[in-house]
Formats: sequence, C-alpha cells, structure tokens
Amino acid sequence: MEFIPRPKPAITGNEAIHLEDAYHGYYDPSNRRVRTVLNDIDLIISRGEFVSLVGPSGCGKSTLLKLFTGQEMVQKAKYFQVLGRLPSFPDRSRGVVFQNYGLAPHLTVQRNILLGLEFQSSMLQRFSPSWWRQAKDMARKYLDDMRLSDASNKYPSELSGGMRQRVAIAQTLITIDLFGMPDLICMDESYGALDASTREDLQIFILKLWEKYKKTVVFVTHNLEEAVFLGTRVIVLSQFWTSDLPAAQEEGSRIIMDIPLEPHAMSTEVKQTTAFKELTKYILERGFNPKQRLHIAQFNADLRHPNAFSSLTREQFDASQPAPPAAAPPPDSKPG
Repeated sequence: MEFIPRPKPAITGNEAIHLEDAYHGYYDPSNRRVRTVLNDIDLIISRGEFVSLVGPSGCGKSTLLKLFTGQEMVQKAKYFQVLGRLPSFPDRSRGVVFQNYGLAPHLTVQRNILLGLEFQSSMLQRFSPSWWRQAKDMARKYLDDMRLSDASNKYPSELSGGMRQRVAIAQTLITIDLFGMPDLICMDESYGALDASTREDLQIFILKLWEKYKKTVVFVTHNLEEAVFLGTRVIVLSQFWTSDLPAAQEEGSRIIMDIPLEPHAMSTEVKQTTAFKELTKYILERGFNPKQRLHIAQFNADLRHPNAFSSLTREQFDASQPAPPAAAPPPDSKPG
C-alpha cells in the first residue's frame, strides 16, 4: 500500500482542542494489564466548529469527551490542550450534557431546571427578587419548549426516561440562555432517550443556540442521520481497523474518518435528499462494519477535513506492512 502522509496543519491559535499522538486506557484486572481504549488519536478542532463524533458501540466516544472536560487525565499524549491549556477539573468554560440524567430526586421538574441557574448565579442575583422572576419566567418557557408544562410539579421518579432526559437538557440550555454558551460544550448521547419529534425539535434548537453564540460543540451520537444533519464536520472513531502489527498494538480505537460537511438550511427536509442519504450510508458501511476493517494506510482517503492529520510515520507504516515472502533458493547448479 502507498504511504501518503497527512501532516499536521499550521497552528493558528484558534484551536479549541489540539490532541496529538494520544493513548488512553483502563486497567483490566482479569488480564492484569492496561487495555487500550484510544490508540494514537490526532485531532484539531477549531473554535466555533460543531463536531459530530460517531462510532461503533464501545469505541470510546464518551472516554474522549471525558478527556476534553477534564473528568479524566490522558495517560499519554505528545500534545494536549483544550481552550489553550491542559485540561484539568471541569469549569465554566466547558459545559457538559451527559448521557445520564443527573437530576436531583427530591426536587420537582421546575426546581431541577432552575438548579443550573442557582449553581452559576452570583450571591447578589440569588437575593434579587427581580432576578428570580426572570429565572422563573425562563423556566416556564423551557417547560413549554420541552413539552413538560403538565409535569412541572412532578418529581424525577414520576417521569419516563425521555421526560427525565428533556429536564436535563432544559437544565443545561436555560443556563446557556441566561449566562451565555461555554467556550466548549460537550453533549454525550444527549438526545438518545427522546422520541423522534422531540428529537428533531431539539436538533433545531441546539443549532439556533450554536448559530447565536458560535462556540465549539462536540456532539456524541449513535444516530448517523443526526450527526450529519447537525455537524459542520463528522468524525468517526472506530476499533475496527488493522495494521498488520502485533495484536496488542492494534488494540483500541483510532479516528478513521474526518469529513467536512456542507452548510445547509436549518430544515430537517435536507435529510430526505439523495446526497444526505448517500453520505450517511457511506459512513455506515465504511466506518461501522467490523467485517470491512480499514488498514491504517487507508485512513487518509477519508481524513478529508483541512484540520485532519495523522502522526503515523513512514517507519510506523513500514512496520505495519506484512513482511515480503522469502525468496526461493536458487536451483542447485550441475557441472556442465
């Protein structure tokens, strides 16, 4: 296979995330060793991008988000910065909407929605009647937007999974509305428990917020249609790859696709177009099929985004190639 390097793009200072030659894993007590989850991750995300991160189940999408938000510290990386610094504990510059709900069980739906505002409000705001009136008016608006008005006085235990998810989303979005969007917001399967209609409503809603604030969004989803609709870029993280290296070195997930997406009108009708359907089908077949494992030398064909690069070197590529067959010994010569 031909080796075509993907050099690192020029660093401009506009990077929201810069991760280079990164590895991360977890200790596996059954085998008494660290199991690699993320293998040689190279990633640059510019400020203001809306990145859809997809991949097969178990590929480490949530793990990668935890590195961005500082919930976990990367085990090995040549370079790693988020918003211009090494990520540490979560702070206001990095917002997260989790896959699980994280609601306070002793508070009603309305109080849970207001909880995010309380955490970020100043002491002066907390004791201001006019501020609380504004906050409660906004909470009522989000109750309507999330179709939760009839459940405002219920407790989380009285709600379905989808309703609890809507409360958690409202809790984050109302905070963005009042205090502004964090410089980086990570959303981890945030719409997974929603019905199709609510899901599309919230897809439009998050796009409007992104258009308004132009902050960086990393949106993890298992839904390819959603990923292609929302993102300015779709990145596929996958454990289904090969390199002809020893099995232990092939463990973990790599970025195997990084595709820029054309801007489109903020309408879900684009999902019905031929080009949209063909792209989602292509990503599914090439990025999710364990029977069609890409060789690392094939990644470059789908690392199309201008910021996509690979720290794979000529030497690593050569080492990943199968050894040539041994030459046959020359036939015995006979005296003439």
